[in-house]
Amino acid sequence: MKKTKKWIARRLNRDYSIIKREIARNSGEHLPYNAVAAQTIADRRKKKTNVRKLEKVGNEKLAEYVEKKIRDGWSPQQIAGTLKKQPPEELMGCRDRYVSYESIYDWVYNGKGRELDLYKFLRRKQNKRISNKARKERKSKAGVGCIPDRVSIHSRPESGEIGHWETDSVIFSGKSVLSVQFEKKSKLCRLHKCEDKSARRSEEAIWDSIETTREIDWKSITRDNGSENVLHVETEIPSFFCDAYCSWQKGGVENLNGLIREYFPKKSNLDTVSEREVYEVQEKLNNRPRKCLNFLTPNQVLAGELRI
Repeated sequence: MKKTKKWIARRLNRDYSIIKREIARNSGEHLPYNAVAAQTIADRRKKKTNVRKLEKVGNEKLAEYVEKKIRDGWSPQQIAGTLKKQPPEELMGCRDRYVSYESIYDWVYNGKGRELDLYKFLRRKQNKRISNKARKERKSKAGVGCIPDRVSIHSRPESGEIGHWETDSVIFSGKSVLSVQFEKKSKLCRLHKCEDKSARRSEEAIWDSIETTREIDWKSITRDNGSENVLHVETEIPSFFCDAYCSWQKGGVENLNGLIREYFPKKSNLDTVSEREVYEVQEKLNNRPRKCLNFLTPNQVLAGELRI
């Protein structure tokens, strides 16, 4: 017995337009509506088609490349940027040669990358991805020492030239510390293992950095107010000091310290680490592509600057 669409809608407690649309979608001029056929079509339509790019057939080499770079310490953003700016020849036969960093994060936390525990190779090594809104600010506990001839960072001239550096000391569980120097334009770094955090040894480490970068004219050094910087005048390079509790004023080296922690966690004992291991980490960092450098590496940028 034939019933109107409005009658069917009332009996099924549905809107009339839904019934009308359902019949129109699953019938034709010479094909009357059939519930069994309509259900088969609906099941076919709802099949999952949004497979992750790194899990699609034909993208196996792309997934291997991403996995390798994550294990090498690259961030998803560095991987995505390099694929876009400098796609490697080894991916020529892939279905896709680019994947966004958000897709990489999704693959790491929710896809096959989860089975490989790749999140452990990311900088923060978090089991779950935390949104920026959930992060809490940390208050600095740094103190201001008595530093002779201290010049404020507010007197530092603005310059886009190469040769302006930032320095800091990274503390570990042992007695040894890491003296870190960071060039602001090229993002080049120099790392030196020091047996203690004394002012004398810190200045010697900076001199070691100067000696290994003779091709660069050192124009200034930005420092914090730690006691390891009281002998800054001996370096004979203009030094400028951050305000108290304002480590962000030398944000380049602070960000670099976070990268260093990937290789040497805070609880590790640097006393057992060799100079060779420190150098290898230094060069890994200098050969990492950076988004702020248009996904070039610090060594590539330095080489380009020296050719000018």
